[in-house]
Amino acid sequence: MSIHLDQPADVREGEQLDTDKLGGYLRTHLPDASGPLVVEQFPSGFSNLTYLLKLGDQELVLRRPPFGNRVKSAHDMGREFRVLSQLSGVYDLVPQPLVYCEDEAVLGAPFYVMQRCQGVILRSPKQQKYDLDAATLRGLGESFVDNLAALHAIDFAAAGLGDLGKPEGFIERQVAGWTKRYQQARTDDFPEMENIAGWLAEHLPPSSGVSLIHNDFKFDNLVLDPQDLTKIIAVLDWEMCTLGDPLLDLGVSLSYWVQEDDEPALKAFIAGPTNLPGNLTRREIVRRYEEVTGRDTSGILFHYCFGLFKLAVIVQQIYFRYAEGHTRDPRFAGLNRAVESLGVAALHVADRGEMI
Repeated sequence: MSIHLDQPADVREGEQLDTDKLGGYLRTHLPDASGPLVVEQFPSGFSNLTYLLKLGDQELVLRRPPFGNRVKSAHDMGREFRVLSQLSGVYDLVPQPLVYCEDEAVLGAPFYVMQRCQGVILRSPKQQKYDLDAATLRGLGESFVDNLAALHAIDFAAAGLGDLGKPEGFIERQVAGWTKRYQQARTDDFPEMENIAGWLAEHLPPSSGVSLIHNDFKFDNLVLDPQDLTKIIAVLDWEMCTLGDPLLDLGVSLSYWVQEDDEPALKAFIAGPTNLPGNLTRREIVRRYEEVTGRDTSGILFHYCFGLFKLAVIVQQIYFRYAEGHTRDPRFAGLNRAVESLGVAALHVADRGEMI
């Protein structure tokens, strides 16, 4: 079984940080911070930018919004830092936050710094080659579900996060909100996106309850123990964490869980080795989640369709930044066609009335 620790690379053109200002800020605000500052960038991810900071003997991680961001509510560094700070006392799988900076004079945008959680991150097969046996994959899939269920069981009020969101009417607001985001970032005419947005608005299910939800729980946001790949040691990327319906959180996770028998449009969005032999299927994920939590998952089709639609909108927002010239990342050049593919896939699921 070949595995590799998650490693950074050179900083992409146009996404460099002012190391003089950043180094001065860190040495002022972090205890025992000294020595030269070296900045590298974690190359994956399409939203907030993530950098590795080597400051003397310390290794830290910095998160900041993407350059050219116009949706500040979607990249609230202060909110993400607060979530990590509150959760760190009740949930073992969050990186330790260290310092938050809202002074845009330092880097041009708010940012925060946290501890580095070193381990294995299983990303898209386009970025990594896997040699994982079926037993490991099945154990990892079970751990995936169990940890999502554990997150949903957190006493968010006791953690000081009772005001993080507005659970009442959550699903309706999510559908309306992501539909509005799509319209604001729209660059092409994709009728499938309009149609699935309408279908979601017409098929709103009752709430399944309220919990703390991650909103982007997928393989490449999980850090695994190098000695036991079935063990999750950290959960990353808390920018969309809120209070809401846990089944919608599960639906978002399912939208990234691509199977070998899926249509080609979905296979472009594999966030880890979900399609390899031994893995749980989407149906098995739902069944295990229901067994662990006791929640009724009979209406999960809606939540899965919403997950596909939301993913399409996120991709559209990223492509909009590229089309407007706010980023030159070549990965984004063809993302508009991916939006269309996801819209088609979501509409197929809705029309079929079955989540295979």
